[in-house]
Amino acid sequence: MAVSLAERTQQLRDERRLLEKADVDIDEGWRRIHTQEDRVRALQAGGHDCRQAERLVDLLKQTLVEWERHRTLIIQRVNYLEQEVDLVPPIK
Repeated sequence: MAVSLAERTQQLRDERRLLEKADVDIDEGWRRIHTQEDRVRALQAGGHDCRQAERLVDLLKQTLVEWERHRTLIIQRVNYLEQEVDLVPPIK
């Protein structure tokens, strides 16, 4: 079953929205990491046990890696759909 140009165009719009959201989420993720790193430094400066706070930083970074992988997949899909509808050059 062939997919119409209108359907591909809608898919492209949807994927671009997902890419925008992924970019926002990744930016927010970096802000959360930096905030948590500041908290770790404050705990360390106060002589507190910061193992759990450090663990959270590691988990946030691991999550961000997965978000960035997902973003790459979205870009690949956008590029594919752009070729399908012959719109604009691929995102780099």
